[in-house]
Amino acid sequence: MSIDDEKSAGPVHPGDLALENAGETDPQSADAHRFAALRQHSRTIGITAAVLAAILAGLFLWRMVKNNQVTGWQQQDVAVTAVVATPRDVPAGLDAVGTLAAVREVTLAPEVAGRIAAIRFNPGAYVRAGTVLVQLYDGPERADRAAAQAKANFARLQLARSQELAPSGAEPRELLEQRRAEYAQAMAEVRQIDARLIQKQVRAPFSGQLGIRKVNLGQYVNPGDAIASLAALDQVYVNFALPQQDIAQIRVGSPVVMTSDAYPDRTFTAQVSSIDPQIGDDTRNVMVQATMANPGGLLRPGMYVSASLSLPAQPGAIVLPATAIQTSAEGDSVIVIRGKNDRSSGKAEVVPVKTGRRVGDLVVIDSGLKGGEVVVAEGQLRVQPGAPVKVAKLGQVEVR
Repeated sequence: MSIDDEKSAGPVHPGDLALENAGETDPQSADAHRFAALRQHSRTIGITAAVLAAILAGLFLWRMVKNNQVTGWQQQDVAVTAVVATPRDVPAGLDAVGTLAAVREVTLAPEVAGRIAAIRFNPGAYVRAGTVLVQLYDGPERADRAAAQAKANFARLQLARSQELAPSGAEPRELLEQRRAEYAQAMAEVRQIDARLIQKQVRAPFSGQLGIRKVNLGQYVNPGDAIASLAALDQVYVNFALPQQDIAQIRVGSPVVMTSDAYPDRTFTAQVSSIDPQIGDDTRNVMVQATMANPGGLLRPGMYVSASLSLPAQPGAIVLPATAIQTSAEGDSVIVIRGKNDRSSGKAEVVPVKTGRRVGDLVVIDSGLKGGEVVVAEGQLRVQPGAPVKVAKLGQVEVR
């Protein structure tokens, strides 16, 4: 090698020279080194394979235990509460939220303007039809009536005199007819003023209970100003809306069962009295009105109630408690106990069902179940499909 080649090769490290010399001088030592490395690598692969085998064996054993396939390992029966799916007649109805309104209700207001001269009622009192509640100042009208009455009295005397003289010819018949017209005109003026005097009074148009007073003595009121409300509470309307697809099932006279949160332990019954012939443009619902007696005035206009229009009972329906229904992304399902003695014990089987309407705390099962099957009502969250179960309590579904 020339001097120029040595320079171009770059600097040479002493360690590189030692390895080069060792390789050149001792090839057996290098082979021993490679054999040690291969042995260490093989040992690592063996340990990894052993760990994986242990994991797989554990998973296999766990699956066998879960499926109850390992000899000597058995799952304990899970105690549950169950009910028997028995076909029965279920009351049917159309449910809605209703609003109460009085059959007779009005806001009392004056017909003419005037100053309140007297208030003759107490707020909240019961009044009879025709009772004078508010009197407006009517001094000028009373003076006009006195003058009109005097004129009518004079016209009556003149008519009586003509009726005596005309038959004998002392007065012409034309004068008699004139006296009759004058008397009729005078009486008409009296009746006209009497009507104006009546307009100065606010009377109860029907018997009922008064609301809060909204005017004071001496206050000037205009026609239509509210004085108080008056409602007859012996009867009330129940107004509610139902979808148009149910209109074929609605009949005048059909019973309506109602409940109110004001009286949670009571039910009230009304009858459909009218059905609106017009379907709502925005909701496509039909308005229904029912009428009911309201003894004691318990229900008040404006209250919200839960109304259920009663329909013929649904025969042979299977109902279950709502707690027996399991809902998932795949739909509704129940757990049925099936086996040789399924009314006391058996194995759990998940059965898909199609649910219908609710009847209180119960749910109607449209399809998926047969009569007589035992269904888990409580405790199904602790039950796995295929697991043995024991019926700790067996009940019957009560439909009210």
